[in-house]
Order: sequence, then structure tokens, then C-alpha cells
Amino acid sequence: MHEDFFPHGIVILTGAGISKESGIDTFRDPDGLWSRVNLEDVATIEAWHRDKKKVLDFYNEARGLFRAAHVTPNAAHDALARLEKEYAGEVTIVTQNIDPLHEMAGSRNVLHMHGRDGEIRCMACSTVFTSEMDLSPDSVCPNCKAVGELRPNIVWFGEQPMHLDEIYAALDRCGLFIAIGTSGEVYPAAGFVLHVRRRARVRAVELNLGPTDNQSLFHEHIYGPATRIVPPYIERVLAGEWNRPEW
Repeated sequence: MHEDFFPHGIVILTGAGISKESGIDTFRDPDGLWSRVNLEDVATIEAWHRDKKKVLDFYNEARGLFRAAHVTPNAAHDALARLEKEYAGEVTIVTQNIDPLHEMAGSRNVLHMHGRDGEIRCMACSTVFTSEMDLSPDSVCPNCKAVGELRPNIVWFGEQPMHLDEIYAALDRCGLFIAIGTSGEVYPAAGFVLHVRRRARVRAVELNLGPTDNQSLFHEHIYGPATRIVPPYIERVLAGEWNRPEW
């Protein structure tokens, strides 16, 4: 093995598919929480300005369901945490999920591009703080004391994803890009594979339930449930089997 092929940075993009086996409904599940509401009514900044109580009640319910379900990381989350611990190079997880399952499994270098459950943001002073409290239009910011300006620190439709500068910097350093459990339909995340493919000697691998619209952009495709396909692929990565000069 040539020295300049090891160790590469690794970027792993995860979507709802990696958390589904932990009991968290994916965005498109017909019986999920999202199926009960119109996204325009609860997942836009316009909706929040129009009816704060309706939006906040929805997210209060969602958080309550998550806590009541006692959701825990699955084998796919555990495998990625092991990769970060044992791999000689940089490992960055970029997740579209707001759940904390990567961190619960032990991953530390995690960028939540759509925000995080359990974080609250003040629209008046931009303070972000951790709290499990339910929000209402009467909630008071602990920093600036503004009333009715607190919202979940998650990205709504039409808003800019978080950490994009850090994400693209990591993509520019990586030699392996892995997409796990993501539909390949939501941008800018869907464009990450094209971004890395513009560089030489970057390998892109898709681990998903089935093919996505971006299938042709990946060098390798492995299909099946995340708990079944992610752990053995991580074993290959740790063994250096993906890291070959012939590609």
C-alpha cells in the first residue's frame, strides 16, 4: 500500500435511514408524525411567525414521543463510533438527523446540518442553549429576556443548513465519502457526492436500503438495512480494504 493512500480523511453523510431501526420514523413514513400535518404549517419560519403556538406544540409533542420511546443507538451508529475511535485519520459524521444517536453511541466529531433536538435558539439574540423544556409563545429567553422568541434549534424548510463551511472543508480533505440511509433528494446534502467526485482519488460509497437518484455518482453500492450492511463495511474500512491505489 502506498503511503500517500493512508490515512485519508473520511466523511460520512447519514440520513433518516440510519435511525429508522432505532424506532425513529423517516420523513416519508406514511404513519409517521409528519403525516399528520402540513409541512408548511409547522416547518417554516413563516408558520412560526403566523402561529407560534401551533408550531411549538407540534415540536413539544415530537420531543415527548422521542423521550417516551427510550430510543437508543443501533449497530450502525455503534460501528461509526468505533470507526472514529480506531481509524488513524480524520472521521467526520455529517448528519441530516436531529436526533442525538450518533453522540449516544460515542461519536464526537458530528456536524448536525439540520440542527439538534434538545437545543433551543432565541430569534432575538441568537443565543443557543441546551434544554428539554417545552416551549410556548410565553417562553422567556434566559439570556436577553425576550418573550416569545424561542424556537427549536433546527433548520426549517427554506432556511440555510448549519455548519456548511465546516462540512465542505471536511469534504475537501476526505479520501472516502460514505452516504448512509439518505434519499439523495434533499440539497445541499444530495450534492456532496458530486462535490467530492470532482477531485481525483476520492472514493464514494452508497449504503442504503435501495438505489437513489445519485446512484451513478458512487463507485460502490451496498443495499440493505443499516444495521446489517454498515458494520461489515466499517470492518473493511478499518482493515484498509477500500484503500487501494488501483482506483
